[in-house]
Amino acid sequence: MNEIKISIIMPVYNVEAYVGKAIESILAQSFTDYEFLIVDDGTPDKSGEICDEYAKKDARIQVIHKENGGAPSARNTAIEMARGKYVYFLDSDDWAEPDMLSDMYTLAEKNEAELVVCGYYIDTYYGDRHLSEKICVDDRVYTDAQSFREQSYRYFDRNMLYTPWNKLYRMDMIQRYNLRFPDTLWDDFPFNLSYLFHVERVAFSTNAYYHFIRARADSETSAYRADMYEKREEEQGWMENLYKEWGICTEETKEMVARRYIERMVGCIANVTSSKCTLSSKERRAQIKKMLHNPRVDAALAVAKPRSRYMKLMLIPIRWKNTYLTWLESAVITFVKERNTKLFAKLKAGR
Repeated sequence: MNEIKISIIMPVYNVEAYVGKAIESILAQSFTDYEFLIVDDGTPDKSGEICDEYAKKDARIQVIHKENGGAPSARNTAIEMARGKYVYFLDSDDWAEPDMLSDMYTLAEKNEAELVVCGYYIDTYYGDRHLSEKICVDDRVYTDAQSFREQSYRYFDRNMLYTPWNKLYRMDMIQRYNLRFPDTLWDDFPFNLSYLFHVERVAFSTNAYYHFIRARADSETSAYRADMYEKREEEQGWMENLYKEWGICTEETKEMVARRYIERMVGCIANVTSSKCTLSSKERRAQIKKMLHNPRVDAALAVAKPRSRYMKLMLIPIRWKNTYLTWLESAVITFVKERNTKLFAKLKAGR
């Protein structure tokens, strides 16, 4: 058997309307030396059956059926089976352009990179139309850990380092450090932080190939989360700890970490004013007050430098610690998000 160069891993759950396009985007890749591990995570719809039909037509596809355990469990199951030199993680409701794997593999081999990071598109659908936002950075190759760590704030700032689907990972790195996806909400972020902690050679490509689809009302990125605030607090601790362990304490890094925290705090408040929130009005106000009086908020506001007038205005009631005004502002944001997806996408992109 020829050496498998890339193991593609895709967890599947309740995506029967989308999974076909995701699979076909891989079958259409100009790069062909891969195995495609699809994990049916106990999906209740016909997603698993759809995957099985594709597997009958292409020997590179292997479908693993298991009881529902969540995306982390599904990805970890496939990691244990993967035989490729590199690993690529695909989400089952998105799709990739034909030259993605070929260009990422070439970049990895040419630079002996332990991590390849490419640009991507955020496609926000509203009706039959969509708004496409390209997220990318300049081409750059880092050949030592210190240089990458000192400049990593730039890539966190451009949302290049959080997700797994715009990256090519080295399997030997994953195995050497026994890296797995933790059983937690938004498991890709802590996995990436664990991987980034060890890398030295990182290659960035300005080319964008992956299409992240904002369309599903039941997706994790659009659903109300009762524990979102606690998760964001935990994530902030991870970020602060990463830079502490790295010994990186530049002004640029501190500002990025602070601004990132404040922007996500705005999202946590909007989560509370969501129409899907199950809290009473009294409980919502209490939750917002709790967030506003978190000491981390004052510390972050003292350092963060909002990039737009829009964001500066949004932070005024938070700086004042005015629960009512903060709630009112957030209610307006939520109204726009739930009723005018296009406008919300534009405002978020320009924040």
